[in-house]
Amino acid sequence: MTERDDQIQETSITDVFASFEGDVPASGRRSSPARLVRRYLPAVFAFLAVLLVWEGLTRLFGVESFVLSKPSEILNSFSETSGLIWGAGMRTLFEAAGGFVIGTSLAVATSLAAAHWVGFRQGVLPLAIVLNATPIAALAPIFNNWFGLTNPFSKMAVVAVVVYFPVMINTTRGLLEVDPAELELMRSLAASPSEVTRRIRIPRALPYFFSSLKVASVLSLIAAIIAEYFGGPQDVLGQYIVNRAQLFQFPDAWAAILVASILGVVFYLLILAAERWLMPWHVSFRTSE
Repeated sequence: MTERDDQIQETSITDVFASFEGDVPASGRRSSPARLVRRYLPAVFAFLAVLLVWEGLTRLFGVESFVLSKPSEILNSFSETSGLIWGAGMRTLFEAAGGFVIGTSLAVATSLAAAHWVGFRQGVLPLAIVLNATPIAALAPIFNNWFGLTNPFSKMAVVAVVVYFPVMINTTRGLLEVDPAELELMRSLAASPSEVTRRIRIPRALPYFFSSLKVASVLSLIAAIIAEYFGGPQDVLGQYIVNRAQLFQFPDAWAAILVASILGVVFYLLILAAERWLMPWHVSFRTSE
């Protein structure tokens, strides 16, 4: 064996041990600034181009603000009412985050039970799929009646229902998609069901779980705002948008929508950061971009 072969073999063995220890190879740990610029710069240019075309067309054709507000009007309203709309945004975010935590907790508990008991899975999953078709607009008035119009929990309940189904279905799928050879190995080692779940099923389910969380993080804000349309405190984004639209102050309504969009992006990025922190071993983070 040549010296070069010895070096290749030593490198391969090192990479194998690193993968078992959860280390990320140096080549895939972080992206260089130049690579990040190449990745995100086209999206920035596309966003700016859309704003310029939007502004130009609305000015060219004299579109009234109650039909479609100009980006310059929206930014001006955003600047003038920033304190008011950010305060409303924080209260809406509180409702969305509360419902997100409740729905996710219930979904994970249901998924663990479904992965452990076949009868439970066969009875609950079809029912969950059917209930998933229930529209948000039908739930909001009912929960307002149950928990009170001004109680934030009535909005959290709507968010929890919306979040529950995608998280539960995807997490259950991840818990069940396990290599039979791995299960046979754990049985040969006399592992208990809880050990199988902790060492095999949960690591397998994490990519599915975080994929559903990224979807649910955006859905939670949408659900909270829709639930607010049906009444409640006036210092939240949903009621602010409705009131401003009724007064034909559409730039103010668009400014509130901009705040909701920013909060949704931040919420999504927090989930993405948690995913990278808890799953550094996943193949999507190990390969260099």
